[in-house]
Amino acid sequence: MTIGSVVFELDIDSAFSLKEKRRVLNSLKTRLKNKFNVAVAEVGEKDVWNRADLAIVTLADDRSFLDSQLQEIINFVDMFHEVVIMHINQEIF
Repeated sequence: MTIGSVVFELDIDSAFSLKEKRRVLNSLKTRLKNKFNVAVAEVGEKDVWNRADLAIVTLADDRSFLDSQLQEIINFVDMFHEVVIMHINQEIF
């Protein structure tokens, strides 16, 4: 069993309050869970309204499948129009 994780540091330009940040993140988290069947959580500093750290974890038997899925997740988040990726930390255990 192989575990893969990716942590995004995101900039949320459209958020001017914590409520707007929560709306954007909840939308992104729901879409990620539904499309990829992964665990998603906001980690790090939660009181900054225009920044977020989003952690995604998944597992698979095949490492190449896991690599492919993590790359699809990165592409999906990159295409999500309400956030800008500032930094990505990807690990496979």
